[in-house]
Amino acid sequence: MHRMGHASMRAALIYQHATSDRDREIAESMDKRIAKGAKPKAKRRRRDG
Repeated sequence: MHRMGHASMRAALIYQHATSDRDREIAESMDKRIAKGAKPKAKRRRRDG
């Protein structure tokens, strides 16, 4: 754990847990944005002139 920059195993595990929670939040947000942008758009009717 010293290589991770933490003084104790407990500190490293707390950091690791917080990081994985944040990673999950970011992934969920990205999924929502992608799904929103991937919805098929209504086709425009062509006007004859």
